[in-house]
Amino acid sequence: MNPVRLDSFDVFVSIVRCGGFRAAALERGVSSSALSQTMNALEETLGIRLLNRTTRSVSPTEAGKRLLERLAPALSDIRLAIAEVDELRDTPSGTLRINAPAPAVDHFLCPLAFDFMDAYREVNIEIFSDAAVIDIVEQGFDAGVRFGKQLAQDMIALPLGPALRYAIVASPDYIEKHGEPQVPHDLVGHDCIKRRFPGGTLVTWRFADGEDEIEVTPTGRLMVSSAHNELQAALAGRGIAHVFDDYAKPHILNGRLVELLPDWSPTLPHWFLYYPSRRLPSATMRAFLDFVRSYDWQARAADRQLRALP
Repeated sequence: MNPVRLDSFDVFVSIVRCGGFRAAALERGVSSSALSQTMNALEETLGIRLLNRTTRSVSPTEAGKRLLERLAPALSDIRLAIAEVDELRDTPSGTLRINAPAPAVDHFLCPLAFDFMDAYREVNIEIFSDAAVIDIVEQGFDAGVRFGKQLAQDMIALPLGPALRYAIVASPDYIEKHGEPQVPHDLVGHDCIKRRFPGGTLVTWRFADGEDEIEVTPTGRLMVSSAHNELQAALAGRGIAHVFDDYAKPHILNGRLVELLPDWSPTLPHWFLYYPSRRLPSATMRAFLDFVRSYDWQARAADRQLRALP
């Protein structure tokens, strides 16, 4: 049996519903002869007559009736599915899945997502916090967040938030007991809170003052695997932490942490929100991208700082 074109079944249903070739042709905007050729090809492929044709009327045969009983619900489901796809294309709705490292989630993606959900009540957002570099298409994500150097070439990316900065911080109690480092090399004699990436690599601390760049491998008794735990340890007076400025700033403002070596903290590239270039974005994804482009990060940051004050 030759392959059957699925649109041939839709033509068959239209002819029966309209009661003839001419009415069906008018409804579909084609010629009667074109529909006749489609039906002839369908019947020849199936090896059985589906329509009884007379000069005055057209009616389904017994085989045609049985096929019609099966086709009508199936075609209705197909039309409904297409309508739902069209709705996703035109109206922001459904679920948006995003993969991002925890720091990007904490300080940029979550505030952005909360505001986006307020603006688009029909949208659900699923955020998966993960520092590992993954294939977002293979894992079923609509978008991901990473630094620029970690992006695949077939991805489209746009900046997410302002430039980043690391802060070296410690509690007032720690500084009172152990003193304050004046240059990055002084950290060698301090109890630094070490952190390891998911892949096992130890996080090194980079510093810059003009053209001078220094990289320090921290030494200390405590090793953690997340920025949250590193910050928690610093607040508890367990040592010096190296965390994103956004993590430390609220605690610096309320006096629980002191920033060290501020003149040596380099500015880093910002995060990037990225998505596949080969996939046509849904209405939800298009709305989210527009929202990211127009988002007022400075106002959001000022609001967070204000709420952090005692």
